[in-house]
Amino acid sequence: MKLPLKRSVFAGLVILAVMTAYPFAAALANDHSGLGQLLAAPYRTRANVVRDGHRHPVETLTFFGVKDNSTVVEILPGSRGYYLEILAPYLKARGVYIAANRDENAAPRYLEDHKKFLARLKENSQVFDKVKVTKFNADLHEIAPAGSADFVLTFRNLHNWIERNEIDGALRAFHKALKPGGVLGVTDHRGRTDISQDAQMKLGYVREDVAIKLMEKAGFKLAGSSQVNNNPKDTKDYPDGVWTLPPSFRLGDKDRAKYQAIGESDRFTHRYVKQ
Repeated sequence: MKLPLKRSVFAGLVILAVMTAYPFAAALANDHSGLGQLLAAPYRTRANVVRDGHRHPVETLTFFGVKDNSTVVEILPGSRGYYLEILAPYLKARGVYIAANRDENAAPRYLEDHKKFLARLKENSQVFDKVKVTKFNADLHEIAPAGSADFVLTFRNLHNWIERNEIDGALRAFHKALKPGGVLGVTDHRGRTDISQDAQMKLGYVREDVAIKLMEKAGFKLAGSSQVNNNPKDTKDYPDGVWTLPPSFRLGDKDRAKYQAIGESDRFTHRYVKQ
């Protein structure tokens, strides 16, 4: 049965609006997991929605292999909760979402952010009521019962732990929480290969080969690498490092249009398996 002209025009406008709002409409069309539908959820913050085109959440989580019945630990989702907004409702009915966030030893600004995170869970209780919150600080706490997690996911955190000499402890905690064969999903700012890791530590970038060696040392095996979060426009030589780029814009309005055009950082996306 053919749609009346007005209805068919309206349907076309709706499709066009979706494609305009989300430039990766093709990815949504091929999304059979239901993850893509959550990108348009009304509870998502505007600040997070505008990052979808840079962070490719559907493709990233699909690459990691997350299913709606998985037990997933996200490390330090924070009050911004970019992946919290997607994973918590996705896992609510059949899976488990664990937010391994700050502990009482965190710096004051992180403790304040943790309070905001807890407040956000309460404010959106219909969406986040099944979220489990645990403490994370290297390997000082159990982020999930030993051998219980299908996935541990960390986004843009490695550079901090390496700089603070906390990386070995963090990876021990992840390894302990994962089931045998469980997946550690890692996305981080990809460093330059022509200079050492130490030389670019303050810039916020991590050499990909350094990351792989750290994971292997901790008992993980690289099972796959995705190019979905690559950004060849990122030259990795900015005055305030990676934080010069969006969403931080550390330089304020100075050359803002230039950095906006570059977009968020060039990132490697790795899937590791617990050995």
